[in-house]
Amino acid sequence: MNVSTTEWAITIGVTLAVLLFDILIVARRPHEPSMKECAIYLSIYVALAIAFGIWVWSYHNEPGKDGDYGLQFFAGWLTEYSLSIDNLFIFIIIMASFNVPRKLQQEALLVGIVIALVFRAIFIALGAVAIEQVSWIFYIFGAFLLYTGYNLMKDTDHDDDGENAVVRFARKRFTVSEEWSGLKLVVRENGARAITPMLLVIIALGTTDLLFALDSIPAIYGLTQEPYLVFTANVFALMGLRQLYFLLGGLLTKLIYLSQGLAILLGFIGVKLILHALHENELPFINGGEHVPVYDIPTLLSLAVIVGILSVTAIVSLTVSSRRERAGLMPDGSPKVEAGTPDDAS
Repeated sequence: MNVSTTEWAITIGVTLAVLLFDILIVARRPHEPSMKECAIYLSIYVALAIAFGIWVWSYHNEPGKDGDYGLQFFAGWLTEYSLSIDNLFIFIIIMASFNVPRKLQQEALLVGIVIALVFRAIFIALGAVAIEQVSWIFYIFGAFLLYTGYNLMKDTDHDDDGENAVVRFARKRFTVSEEWSGLKLVVRENGARAITPMLLVIIALGTTDLLFALDSIPAIYGLTQEPYLVFTANVFALMGLRQLYFLLGGLLTKLIYLSQGLAILLGFIGVKLILHALHENELPFINGGEHVPVYDIPTLLSLAVIVGILSVTAIVSLTVSSRRERAGLMPDGSPKVEAGTPDDAS
């Protein structure tokens, strides 16, 4: 894919402009956004992603490709978007665990998204170098995604505690203020420096973003080896994530089979990566260093499988959770506890 320096510069410039626009709005007027506001912004971001994919399809439609680069973008964007939605579950847990005030959650989420974008940009660059220098890296990527998918299928319950080892270390090492001070990370209390709860939230979000980047970058490199498409798919997947957090709200808890769906999705991409690695094999101990004649899954089929997995996951999740709610149960099947009713008789 021939991407000029000008095209890269415009893409990065527009990304920074959107982020600055978002930051300036949040900094000037921190608030809990309305459903209408979230829906408008989210619709704009999704429309921009679709328009960009169509532009890639037409502008980079090189001879013999038949719009393959556009398909690669859409496949990568949908995969990264679905992984980002799973990331929202962890964000919700972190916000609840730290009791972040609703009007400050926008600021915290935006910082978390910026950190995610930085981490993913770093991993995208490292992945591009690895693919260029080490042809067998796809074997490692594929095995890693199969392992990740297996763990996700086996352990579908998210921990209710948003604090991880890094946050607990910070609590032990530093004095933590009890007061929220917007985006301030360090304040003075009784003449001494203290870190704010917002710093702990940002640490929790940042370390979570790091772990998710380890999963998402190999996944998208299984769908396209073009760094430009990998970067833009990640950018568009992160745009609107903040609005999606407020728009979906309780709906996220109804996507009860999202982890299983993502596990199958990662498993499929892992198999695709290994097949691609065998197809391009250069390892001397596999088929004498020659290419293995295996089926190399085309992009159009990959896109169809991704759409199918996500659609089935959403439909089944919402159907089962609705039936459970009508039966007086929580979406996950646990008994519903009425507000103000003690769990045990005293």
